[in-house]
Amino acid sequence: MKIAVLKEKLDGETRVAISPEVGKKLVNLGFEVSLERGAGNGSSFTDTAYKEAGVKIVNDPPNALKGAGVVLKVRGPDLAEISEIPRNTIVIANCNALSNLKYLEAMAKAGITAFAIELMPRITRAQSMDILSSQSNLAGYKAILDAAGELGRAFPMMMTAAGTVAPAKVFIMGVGVAGLQAIATAKRMGAIVTATDVRPATKEQVESLGGKFLEVDTDMEKEAQTEGGYAKEMPPEYFEKQKNVVSEHIKTQDVVLTTALIPGRVAPTLVTKKMVETMREGSVVVDLAVEAGGNCELSKANQVFRTGNGVTIIGHRNFPGRIAEDASNLFARNLLNFLSPHISSEKNELVIDWEDEIIKGTLVTKGGKVVNEMILGMIKSKRSEKKNTKKAKDKD
Repeated sequence: MKIAVLKEKLDGETRVAISPEVGKKLVNLGFEVSLERGAGNGSSFTDTAYKEAGVKIVNDPPNALKGAGVVLKVRGPDLAEISEIPRNTIVIANCNALSNLKYLEAMAKAGITAFAIELMPRITRAQSMDILSSQSNLAGYKAILDAAGELGRAFPMMMTAAGTVAPAKVFIMGVGVAGLQAIATAKRMGAIVTATDVRPATKEQVESLGGKFLEVDTDMEKEAQTEGGYAKEMPPEYFEKQKNVVSEHIKTQDVVLTTALIPGRVAPTLVTKKMVETMREGSVVVDLAVEAGGNCELSKANQVFRTGNGVTIIGHRNFPGRIAEDASNLFARNLLNFLSPHISSEKNELVIDWEDEIIKGTLVTKGGKVVNEMILGMIKSKRSEKKNTKKAKDKD
C-alpha cells in the first residue's frame, strides 16, 4: 500500500505529517511512502533526510496521490485538495471536524474515508495517539518562552550587588495540557505562578507543579467537566463571577496566558478590554485560543502588538508550528501509533477493525456519508436551529 504525505497549504503551517524517522518505520513495515517535495522544510527535515529513510520524493500532489491508499496531513484537506484526492482514499489528519462541517460533507461527497485524529477518545490505550496532548504540550511551553521574550524583565528572582530582582508573576487561565506545561515551564524559569480552571480536579494538578489555584465558584465548578475530561460550556453567571475574581487578580500580573477552549465552539472571552487597561505597562497577554476566536477581547490572529497602555498581546495562530521540528516528530509518532494496530504484517497493508473504539471515535466520513455520531448530532442540532429561526422570522 502507498502512503502519500502532502505539503501543508495553510499559511503559516510549518509542520509536516511524518518525520524521516517515522517515514523509515513505515517503509520497513512494507509501505511505499511518497512525500511532496519540500514538505518537511518548515520542520528542518530535508528531502535528502527523507530519501535516506527510504521515502520517495515527488514534485507535486498528483504524483504523490497517484495510487495512494492513505493520505497523511497535519491539517485536514481544503476544498481544492479534496477535489484531487481519489475516491475511497483514507485521509488521516487534524480535520477540525467540530468546526468545519462543510469540509466533512465535501469529503463525504468525494468518497473519502476520513479520520479526524483530533477526536481521539480519552482512553488509556489512545494516549500515544493523542495529537491534542502532544501539540498542546509544546504550545504551552513555547507560549511561555514567547512571553518571556516580550516581557521587559526577568522571570526568576535574582540577588545581585546592585539589588534584588523580584520574580515575575504569571497567571495561567485554563489548566489543560497546554496550561499545565505552561505552569511547569514558568516555574522552572523561576516565576510565581497562579492558575484557574472551571474544572475543580485541576486544582491538585496546579498545586503539584508548584502553582497556586485561583478559585471562582466551587459549587458551579463541580459540573464543569464532561465524561471525556473536556471543559463544558459554563452559564453566563459563572463567567460574571470569574470576571470579577480575575479582574482584581490580573492587575498585579506580569504575564497572563489564556488556553480555554470548548470543542466545536467559539472560545470564551476571559480577558476583556477593561481588564487589559488595568494591567501595568510592560505586561504581556498570550492568547493560545486565538484560532478559535480568542480568550482575550483584544487579541488578533497572527499579530503581536502593544496596546495604548503598554500591554503586549501575543496572538500566534499556531504555537506548535513555532517549534515545528519537535511538533512534527510527535505528530508523526501519534499517526504511526494510530496506524500500527491495523497494519497487517502478512499483507503489508491496513486491515482496519471498524468496531474498534478508537476507530469509531475518530472516523468522520465513510461510504459517501458523514458517519461520526457526535458530528451527526451537531448537524441535526444546527438544522433544527435554522428551522426554528426561520419559523420565528415567518411569524414576525
